[in-house]
Amino acid sequence: MAKKEIGMQIVNPNAAGIDVGSRSHFVAIGQRKDDVKEFGVYAEDHQNLIKWLLENQVKTIAMESTGNYWQNLFSALQDAGFEVLLANGKFTKNIKGKKTDVQDCQWIQKLHSLGLLSTSFLPDETTEQLRTYCRHRSNLLEMAASTSKKMQKYLRLMNFRLDVVVNDVCGLTGLSIIDSICNGESNPQNLASLRHGHCRKSEEEIAKALQCNGRKDYLFALKQEYQIYRELQIKIMACDQEISKFTLDYVNSNQALKDLKTHDKIHKKVNKNCIKSMDLNQIAFKYFNGVDLLQIEGVSHGTILALMSEIGPNGFQKFSTARQFASWLRLVPNNKVSGGKILSSKIPRGSNRLKIALRQSANAVGNLKNANLYNFFIRISIRKGRSAAITATARKLAIIIWNMVVKKAAYNPPNQYEFLDQKRKRIVREMRKQITKFGITTDEVLLTN
Repeated sequence: MAKKEIGMQIVNPNAAGIDVGSRSHFVAIGQRKDDVKEFGVYAEDHQNLIKWLLENQVKTIAMESTGNYWQNLFSALQDAGFEVLLANGKFTKNIKGKKTDVQDCQWIQKLHSLGLLSTSFLPDETTEQLRTYCRHRSNLLEMAASTSKKMQKYLRLMNFRLDVVVNDVCGLTGLSIIDSICNGESNPQNLASLRHGHCRKSEEEIAKALQCNGRKDYLFALKQEYQIYRELQIKIMACDQEISKFTLDYVNSNQALKDLKTHDKIHKKVNKNCIKSMDLNQIAFKYFNGVDLLQIEGVSHGTILALMSEIGPNGFQKFSTARQFASWLRLVPNNKVSGGKILSSKIPRGSNRLKIALRQSANAVGNLKNANLYNFFIRISIRKGRSAAITATARKLAIIIWNMVVKKAAYNPPNQYEFLDQKRKRIVREMRKQITKFGITTDEVLLTN
């Protein structure tokens, strides 16, 4: 009896597969040995690769996202007019057997020819540039935080317990005292006199915490870390100015966006690590074409900056539904069903910067009171715990943000969250109405008291 052969339809007939490497790229345009060729990683090698693909009438190319080695080749192929598909490495795993670069590129070419590969999300060029600035800024902030911890360590070893008497060692009081210590001052009273007016501790208590043991080796290390911290702050300020200039140029290039304006969010807290050289409230409103995402409780300036740099206003359009967007963020349970039975419904592993930002916003929602999202958060938290509530609220935030950006839907929660000042004003306004309604005079109010 003859063996049956199952044929699969060729979706991309003129397809190529590239196995990206750090020192060379293997390119396959077919499944024969003669259809594979190796190219280098220099710009000249990229042009030779493009020339070879054009000679073989290749129209579409698939490659896997290996580190950051793919980026220059990806840009060169796109500029040459090819349709380039960037696939996740877990979807291009080779079949069993000996693994070689030749087999890998042929396997990628075969999968792409049969239409079995899906492309990864890639932002537009503007968002990609802003993402580079913002990620570099995040790295600088992490380095500054690490340096701050080392300064606390050396202060503690010198018996300067500055971390006990001030909330933030790198605040106004802390930095003034550290600067004076690095300049040779060790008298507790003189150091305590540098206390800022807003510091809660008194000068006497601060002086008690600043009794030095005179170790010069720790002082030398503290000076080094303090210099690094100052240099990092200068670099962060320069990065902030570059981000501000880039976003303003983008907004001002479009007159329709330039004329948009929203009301100030005077009740939104501004973290000390936020960008000081730009009004992110107005910039974000213009950047997202009139969508005011800061209206959502829990969404901070850091969340907005992550949305602008990681996905951008045009990136939301690549997801046809809000559920697809939440699934891409890995905030939706991954149900595994077999025989009509759910075997697992866990949240998929993995994280990205936008998911982290939304989870931080969800955690902030859990600390609010009398808010629409807080009521949702607390219901989940009681049943499944705070960690599950953070994930569920982050997913809800992702759904709300997608609908606001894509469908231009206004954020209208049934219970609008009110800050303390807003609540006080509302109560006073209602009391005045009651006084006017019943004709109560000032003397009657005083007599009642």
